Amino acid sequence: MPYVSVTVAITDKIYLKNHRQISSQLDVNIPKGAFKGATMDVLYSGDGLSKLDGATRDRLLDFAEDFLDPKNPDDLYTGYPERQFVRYLLELRAEGLPPDAIVDVMSDDYMLYAYPGDVLSFLDNAVRTLEAVETLAGVEGNEKMERKAHRAKQALSG
Repeated sequence: MPYVSVTVAITDKIYLKNHRQISSQLDVNIPKGAFKGATMDVLYSGDGLSKLDGATRDRLLDFAEDFLDPKNPDDLYTGYPERQFVRYLLELRAEGLPPDAIVDVMSDDYMLYAYPGDVLSFLDNAVRTLEAVETLAGVEGNEKMERKAHRAKQALSG
């Protein structure tokens, strides 16, 4: 599914599952939010991750590898991780998963959680944005973009 830039703060509503346990094992106080600067610093640098139990460490390393490993390290704080995660959510939805199943998958994959209602709101906003793109492309006579937006909207709408 093509990536569509959707300015939504969904990544502000993505949290580390077992946050207290992770902070305790790392012996460092990190924010609960997975995309907070201090959390990303700890996960990106890998400092102390060896202190975590195997399953937790593996999932957090997968998260760091999939979302916190830009080709250019300077991109880490320019929205790269958030864009990658938004793409991940949109791909899960395009696979037909409802919000509660998306939350289950992100929990299983990366030990992250969100409230299904927040995921639903994000997806609803994404569909509304695609509707606007589709309409504007039609007005501008850009049939290729209109079709692309329509297909993406259909994929998210189920």
